[in-house]
Amino acid sequence: MSQLTTAARPYALAAFDFAVAHSTIDEWQSVLVFAAEVAKHDSMRQFLSGVVAAKEVSEMFIHICGDQLDTNSQNFIKILAENNRTALLPEISAMFNAFKVEREKQINVDVTSATTLGEAQIESLTLALEKRFDRKVHLNCSVDPSIIAGLLIKTGDTVIDGSVHSQLNRLNDALQA
Repeated sequence: MSQLTTAARPYALAAFDFAVAHSTIDEWQSVLVFAAEVAKHDSMRQFLSGVVAAKEVSEMFIHICGDQLDTNSQNFIKILAENNRTALLPEISAMFNAFKVEREKQINVDVTSATTLGEAQIESLTLALEKRFDRKVHLNCSVDPSIIAGLLIKTGDTVIDGSVHSQLNRLNDALQA
């Protein structure tokens, strides 16, 4: 997976830089999401894994995507095909989205609670997390009764575990030691 990420990064960065320069970030994002879905399709993956000339790959991709691609995105697909990188489109799309979120100074935060959070709780938590991370926060809330009470907050490499379940586990480990 890390090899795919390493190979996809320069293409995602080039597409993102181009989109920023031309103020077309949202358009490029939708194009890449669509092209990534095409690349993920079973028959397309088989086609891309075969020995096929770059021109055929790009023509097939452009034909399938049709009106979804403008001239610039068609050229991007041609470059990917010439370098045998069209299979990387899902990774390129994911990295492009990450660059967009970073540019907008937003982070997605997964919040797990034992019960459904109320509007006031969500608003208070959002404000506290925005202050802590110095970014606009988008909460993805879920409910897991097994945590008993408290919250489990995850974003990127950061985990804030304030659940009663984990506190009980730590207490159990301490008592057994």
